[in-house]
Amino acid sequence: QVQLVESGGGLVQAGGSLRLSCVSSGRAFSGYAMGWFRQAPGKEREFVAAIIWSGTRTRYADSVKGRFSISRDNDKNTVALQMNSLRVEDTAVYYCGGGVHPCGLEDADFKSWGQGTQVTVSS
Repeated sequence: QVQLVESGGGLVQAGGSLRLSCVSSGRAFSGYAMGWFRQAPGKEREFVAAIIWSGTRTRYADSVKGRFSISRDNDKNTVALQMNSLRVEDTAVYYCGGGVHPCGLEDADFKSWGQGTQVTVSS
């Protein structure tokens, strides 16, 4: 069973940057797509970004395009989310998602979740 552990959340001012990281264990990391999702208070969890097994194709939510960048290191079993130009509306708990296919980047392709890391952006 896959285990996912996120880190890197915190409090940052609007316009600042944070880098989230997720370490995966329990299965062959390089065989699956990985993603990031987030859930703000009172809202449902939403897709943020995803990356296929090789790192050569990505998908982003419109709200983060041009500001966030997802990457992965298959040697270290990690996936990262670089978040720049943060906005107050980016405040949420961010979850790492483990995919069930190598190249599936749709929301329904992610079935495993970490415990989440809080990102708070102040104005």
